[in-house]
Amino acid sequence: MAVMLQMHQMLQFGEGVTMITLSSLTPSLKVPSCEEGSCHSANGGQTLAFFSGLYLVAFGSGGVKAALLPFGADQFSDDNIEERQRKSSFFSLFYVCLNIGGLFSSTVIVWIQENLSWALGFGITAVCIAIALVGFLLGTPAYHLRAPSGTSSLKSVLQVVIAAFSKIRLEAPLDSRLLYEVDDTTAQNFGRQRLAHSEEFRFLDKAAIVTDFDRKGTNLCNSWRLCTITRVEEAKILVRLLPIWIAGVIFSAAYCQMATTFIQQGSAMNTKIKSFSVPPASLSSFEVVSVMAWVLAYNKIIAPAARRIYNNEMGFSQLQRIGIGQFMMTLAMATAAFTESRRLHSAEAGAELTIAWQLPQYFIVAGSEAFCFIAQHEFFYSQAPETMKSMCTAISLLAISLGSYLSSLILTLVVRFTANGGSPGWIPDDLNKGHLDYYFLLLTSICTLNLTAYVFTSRNYRPKQVVRHTL
Repeated sequence: MAVMLQMHQMLQFGEGVTMITLSSLTPSLKVPSCEEGSCHSANGGQTLAFFSGLYLVAFGSGGVKAALLPFGADQFSDDNIEERQRKSSFFSLFYVCLNIGGLFSSTVIVWIQENLSWALGFGITAVCIAIALVGFLLGTPAYHLRAPSGTSSLKSVLQVVIAAFSKIRLEAPLDSRLLYEVDDTTAQNFGRQRLAHSEEFRFLDKAAIVTDFDRKGTNLCNSWRLCTITRVEEAKILVRLLPIWIAGVIFSAAYCQMATTFIQQGSAMNTKIKSFSVPPASLSSFEVVSVMAWVLAYNKIIAPAARRIYNNEMGFSQLQRIGIGQFMMTLAMATAAFTESRRLHSAEAGAELTIAWQLPQYFIVAGSEAFCFIAQHEFFYSQAPETMKSMCTAISLLAISLGSYLSSLILTLVVRFTANGGSPGWIPDDLNKGHLDYYFLLLTSICTLNLTAYVFTSRNYRPKQVVRHTL
């Protein structure tokens, strides 16, 4: 089932890229080009082909990332230290591979499309997807597969909530042994780990209260009225992950500055470094290379040193790594504010600050990304119940997407409230008349508050407790 799901997502991704390739190659599907300032609108078929390809790429990409990461991590066993360390390294390598793909597409593919042919650029990506699909299928005999539980994650959580509300007038017993749970054999048949009862969010415990009505007939099998402690704890895990997830959304909003205000800042600087002209947008490639350097440094230097210091097998915990990433993002925003302040002072003196001043903030952002994003994916995977690995991974990835929307909202509000009464505001078209440094200081403050809330949340986070492995 897992292999078929991955194959379906890759096929969907490949179909999208192929559709876009055809729309740029086939004359009847190709969108008309602009000539001498005159542009012709695309017809219905051309619009349908182009946007169908884009949506298929979006759905396929989201599905592959959400399912492939937990599927790859499942190939490692938790029974020994070496395998657990390899699993941790897998998350880093997976993220590095994503960055390598992004670097290749934003440099080589873009150059081919701009200088040779759009169809050739899209065609190369389609071939890459085909190669990836073939490679994935060739490894099928060696994969370690987990049997599906038969119940969707969202349905299971919804059953707990409805069952708890149906018994809202009842009082949850203080002794958790009085709550409903199945034996190990039954749990194994449903592909679940039995989870230990926790004292948090006791309202949800009402879903596991066994009443006289539940004992009648086949009512014990009605999961919409009675849920096991394990199912209740699975719902509690999602609630406990929510503050960590919100912190990730705010972190991602700050991270998005690299593709927006950082580029705008660089455009107002001297783009020459010695004899080389550096386009502001190309510094994102430097950030990608820096991420790889940070990951290599962490795996080879930082993690081994942390293991010796903390005298444990993993060194820094996942929550500690997320916190380090949050701190580094705060430092990156403060660095960007300092650079912008220097740029404004140079502009007032009639000089241009070199774009090389932006390199430190990109490098620090890369470090925050290497610590926070990788650890966040790993943390959500490790804390997710066995039946919710893909869903929790998707939730972790969703935080990055929602961060983009939050960044847009913050930027819109700043422009609206600072550009009143004829004032150019903080972020006008001519940055020399604005105060982009104030905007970066605002983000620094937001990141500081986010880090403070995260530290409080992570210190009080209760990890899941497995009663017995049944898989």
